[in-house]
Formats: sequence, C-alpha cells, structure tokens
Amino acid sequence: MNILLSGYGAMNQRVAALAEKKGYTIVGVLMKEGMGSAPYPLYHSFEDLPDADVVIDFSHPSWTKEMLQSSLSLPLVIATTGDKEEMEALMNKKAQTQPVFFSANMSYGVHVLTELVRFATPLLSSFDIELVESHHNQKVDAPSGTLNKLLDAVLEKRQDNHPVYDRHEKHEKRDQNEIGVHAIRGGTIVGKHEVLYAGHDETISIIHEAQSKDIFANGALDVAEKLVNQPNGYYTFESFDNN
Repeated sequence: MNILLSGYGAMNQRVAALAEKKGYTIVGVLMKEGMGSAPYPLYHSFEDLPDADVVIDFSHPSWTKEMLQSSLSLPLVIATTGDKEEMEALMNKKAQTQPVFFSANMSYGVHVLTELVRFATPLLSSFDIELVESHHNQKVDAPSGTLNKLLDAVLEKRQDNHPVYDRHEKHEKRDQNEIGVHAIRGGTIVGKHEVLYAGHDETISIIHEAQSKDIFANGALDVAEKLVNQPNGYYTFESFDNN
C-alpha cells in the first residue's frame, strides 16, 4: 500500500514508522509551505501528487478543510479534529466522489467505549453523568474530539440533557439534566477518557486510557487497509464492525 501523509506531526511520524515496519511505502507528505520538514518528498498543494492508494490525515483543521475542498480524489482517512460542523459537512460532500473515513479517535478501543456508553446510558437513566478527559500539555483543543464524541453518544440516549462546561461559574446545585464536561491538561498524558455514572450510594465508571500513540497510528493503518477497497461513501468504525 502506498500512503500519502497529510501533516507530519507526532502522530503521522508514528504512522510512517509503523507503516514501514508493515512493508508499506510512504510516497510523500502533504504540508503547508513553511510548516516543517519530513524525510519524504514534500507537497505543498493538492495538484501533481505521486501515485498513492490512500491519504492519512493527522494535521490541522484549516489544512484538512483545504484538502476536502480540493480536487484530491484518493481515499481519505481523517483523524484531525476541530471545527466539527464545518468539517462534517465537507467530509460528507467529499464522500460523494471518494471513500472518506473519519474518527475523532483512531483507537478501536475508544470506538468500543463509545458503544458501551450507548448501551449503558439508557440502563442508568437515574444516574448523573460526568465526562472527564486528560491529555498532555501540548494539546490545543479542549474538550477533546473524543470527549465530544462520547458526549454525542450520551445525548443520543438522553435528548433532554445538556452539557455544562464551566460549572465553576455557577453557584447552584447540579441540575439533573446536565452532563458535566471536564478537560485536564498536563505532562505527557497520552489520553484518558472517563464516563462516570453517579447514582444513589453507587458509581460506575467506564474508562479508556491510551498508553502510547501507537494505538492511534495502528488504528489509522488498519482503517486505510480496509478503505482502499470500499466504494465512495462516508465511513466510521461502525461501518466496519461486521467486517
């Protein structure tokens, strides 16, 4: 499989290293001019690109949006988060002409966590729910795309609930319909996501903790292997659950 990388930050550096171990070829890196270097051919536009089977995108929302509005016609594995509604609209439009996969978190374990939350939330209808995520001190967005994905899963089952991000600004007791959303930043934490269900005299926590960035890089490569054989369309992990 010939892979074209979009962005060459910490995540795509791991993708490249693991891809080469698997016998794949990195044919180049798409990157905005002046944004860095890479040990592969660099391409600063979406025209005149090398032959590739798939693009793996761990970059920045502004660059990803440019790519989605370009004439680039390869299958796209997108792991960039931010500007959620605009990105989703662009991905759905692009999916009319090519295969497009998106996940806010490329760990299959996080996908399973999300499914567990969908299952547990209606069963624990009387429980308060708090969402907490922890990441390293270099992460820019808060809350993370993954926590927003978990929040969406909760709200699918509790449509009368609403998120609360700044509880410290309130001076009142917790509303039974609120979902607390919290972000922690520090050190080199790879990523930890917790969904806490708090009931009367009991709590249940569902937690996923990443121990290295390799789980995200391997997840992206596993998806790429599947996506190259798919027809045009918009894909998520749910699309491949029975494959």
